[in-house]
Amino acid sequence: MTRPAITLVGAGLVGALLATLLAQRGFAVEVFERRPDPRRVGYAGGRSINLALAERGLHGLRLAGLTEAVMQLAVMMRGRMVHAPDGRTELLRYGRDDSEVIWSISRGRLNIALIDAAEAAGARVHFDQRLESATFGDAATLRFHDERDGTQRTHVAASVIGADGAGSALRAAMNAAAPLGERIEPLGHGYKELEIPPLQAFPGDALPPALAEARARGERFAIEPNALHIWPRGSYMCIALPNAEGSFTVTLFLANEGDPSFATVGTPTRARAFFAREFADALPLIPELEADFAANPVGVLSTLYLDRWHLGGQAVLIGDAAHAIVPFHGQGMNCGFEDAVELADLLAGRPSDRAAVFAEFARRRKPNADAIATMALENYVEMRDRVDDADFLLMRALDRALAERIPTHWMPRYAMVTFTRMPYAFAFERGRLQGELLREFTAGRTRLDAIDLDAAAATVQARLPALPA
Repeated sequence: MTRPAITLVGAGLVGALLATLLAQRGFAVEVFERRPDPRRVGYAGGRSINLALAERGLHGLRLAGLTEAVMQLAVMMRGRMVHAPDGRTELLRYGRDDSEVIWSISRGRLNIALIDAAEAAGARVHFDQRLESATFGDAATLRFHDERDGTQRTHVAASVIGADGAGSALRAAMNAAAPLGERIEPLGHGYKELEIPPLQAFPGDALPPALAEARARGERFAIEPNALHIWPRGSYMCIALPNAEGSFTVTLFLANEGDPSFATVGTPTRARAFFAREFADALPLIPELEADFAANPVGVLSTLYLDRWHLGGQAVLIGDAAHAIVPFHGQGMNCGFEDAVELADLLAGRPSDRAAVFAEFARRRKPNADAIATMALENYVEMRDRVDDADFLLMRALDRALAERIPTHWMPRYAMVTFTRMPYAFAFERGRLQGELLREFTAGRTRLDAIDLDAAAATVQARLPALPA
């Protein structure tokens, strides 16, 4: 049965998944996207930091019937491979075994797969359509500029969903109509992307002997493929995520001002010297460092907060358009996919009462979006400054030991966020309580075998209720 028409602005990851889920539920869906069709011209929009696909995102893909197609594009990551300044490495596993892993996937390839799925489900996607303005009355009147030929078009919709990212044009129009309580908090740090190429693509004279031998054996990856690599250096860091064809997307996270910062490491020559000093084992793996550093801009990192996500039943925001976060928990896409599932279910249940649906959607999702925004900021400090800290490693070891001993009452916060669909707000609060206990149990101790695990487990069971099933 065909349901009322739905208009979306934005065919990125969240918009394309939502379009698929709605079209599969019988809605007539039209999507307007500012960028050209990536299947025709290649993916060229938005941030290209590799994405970490986890259980929340996988759930949305399962509902859309896309798991098999998408997983062919993904590479398993079992944990964080920490690279010390002296070149030593240590794998800190995310979970107990290969059932608790995350997956690295290219943003561009995933977006193309989702657009294909949306169209296959019956959604109509209009590319090269830049939203110039929107007015809201009995209906939403949207005015688009065609980026190909410069023509203008007007589209009238009973209501509209904004999935057009952190720089949302629809949000700007909504905010002009009725202030949404927008607050943008810059992190003060930016990022720049580099690349470790597949072994077969390394220039012949740039390959260290050990990697030359690996290439001769037919290996594709220059470093361990099934890990998220981190070079933590206190106030800054590098990370590298694998790609299916054998390359790694490397991202340098650094302060915008101060020393060191993008202000002082501002040229390719200075970047090489900086890497030689701080990331010596990574430098030989990035043969085009100077060219990549010169070509790729410094990306902006900020957190977006809104007091309101919707204007009655006329318009609602979803994903980064409503709650953009920093990428350090790997949950931006996963959170957006949860948004899409929630909104699709609510619309399917009450297709004609958009005002009630949009209000309920915001009521359910905003506390969770706020919680993951906070946890993402906290995770930046952990990744760059604490993963090789002795106190942190002891608490992490105790965290895992308690999870094994009393799984009904204890789960690491990272696992709650990454491997379950417990609400983010619950994971945040439970993680706070568990953190207090971890600090209590490890106070004055330097080794796990100095802690009475039976007594710690008994204390946990006495103070905390059982986890949700």
